[in-house]
Amino acid sequence: MQYLVFEDEKVSRMKPLVNLKPVYGLYTGFRSLADKLEDATAGAVRLTWHLRAYLTAFYGEQHPERILNRIDGEELFLINGRLVCDEAAAEIIIDAALDPGCALMQGDNLLFARLHPTRFPGLCRDQLTDLLDTDLLAECLSVQQVEGFRVVDNLWDVIAFHADEMVQDGRTLETGVLAGDIHPSAVIVNRSNIYVAPGAVVKAGAVLDADDGFIGIGSGAVVESHALLMNNVFLAPWAKVKAAARVYSNVFVGTASKVGGEVEDSLVEPFANKQHDGFLGHSYISSWCNLGAGTNTSDLKNNYSSVKLLMEGREVSTGLQFLGLLMGDHAKCSINSMFNTGTIVGTAANVFGGGFPPKEVYPFTWGSAAGGFEPYMIDKAVETARKVMERRQVVMSSAYEEMFRFIAGSEQGRKIFL
Repeated sequence: MQYLVFEDEKVSRMKPLVNLKPVYGLYTGFRSLADKLEDATAGAVRLTWHLRAYLTAFYGEQHPERILNRIDGEELFLINGRLVCDEAAAEIIIDAALDPGCALMQGDNLLFARLHPTRFPGLCRDQLTDLLDTDLLAECLSVQQVEGFRVVDNLWDVIAFHADEMVQDGRTLETGVLAGDIHPSAVIVNRSNIYVAPGAVVKAGAVLDADDGFIGIGSGAVVESHALLMNNVFLAPWAKVKAAARVYSNVFVGTASKVGGEVEDSLVEPFANKQHDGFLGHSYISSWCNLGAGTNTSDLKNNYSSVKLLMEGREVSTGLQFLGLLMGDHAKCSINSMFNTGTIVGTAANVFGGGFPPKEVYPFTWGSAAGGFEPYMIDKAVETARKVMERRQVVMSSAYEEMFRFIAGSEQGRKIFL
């Protein structure tokens, strides 16, 4: 039996965070959805992966070991890529706990299905559709409704789930092991809740306070002098926390990313930069983003009411009291930028100037609150992205450039600029 992790039509709700990655590339806690699936199934089954066609070439470069967009089994076990895998979900996957022709749904989300692919639309052996129409699939299956599974249904769910997922992910750490280079003057509080990998560096005067949660520091990561880390913080390999930073709670810093200033309840994907002073709270910062010095985000409204997002010009209530900035890959903002609660900044957008920008900044635009925004010429966006990647010793491959240009063209083509 072939196990296929799929993208469905609801993936579009997660833009701009999924413009340059499959939905299972999103993080909540300190692992991606794909990592959670692979870790939970622990080699008991071999997962294969479905994703939008324009992502395939680059994703294949990054993960040459994975089978992508191919059906080679007579029987197929489908797994929703938006699922946040836990023990209950892993048990269903490992045991293939469905009869052929059956599916498990939670609300309108098809979570799992077992079927013969030749009998179903969108599951052509030679070419899968970009996004599976699960409503159409469900019409042909015997469906059982279930509950209790965590699924990324909305753009803000990666933040809504984040604190709980940090606790879950923290259980995978070998806490109590402090194997890195820790300066004698560093303050270590509750070492039994701390993991410092070999090759990590904790410099003079840094404080690792794990009284109320774990701290994990990956190989090659650096905590500079007088930085404070506390309460469920994870630094991926080669991440850096700048001197005197305050990283308070539920913070994930991805591979080779940098953070400074005040950070809490936020996710920073690999190769992003927020190394200067300023506050970042309840926010999701995608790869290759850069926050200028003094950038501040609001994550709580003055009247403490639910935060609303502006999505495609439509106001949507999140039901969350705390929500800050949701920023797509390669987006940037200048020094002293300010972002209102629940601001979405699209892929490769460039925000500068005084005042609060709109709560929805369209992908591949540049401008300011005062002067408005205009399209960012694609060739210039590509050249800037190339330079940003080169500064981190990463070469923009032709597959990455093709993916980048595709999303630039498609996003600019469907937007009405302010």
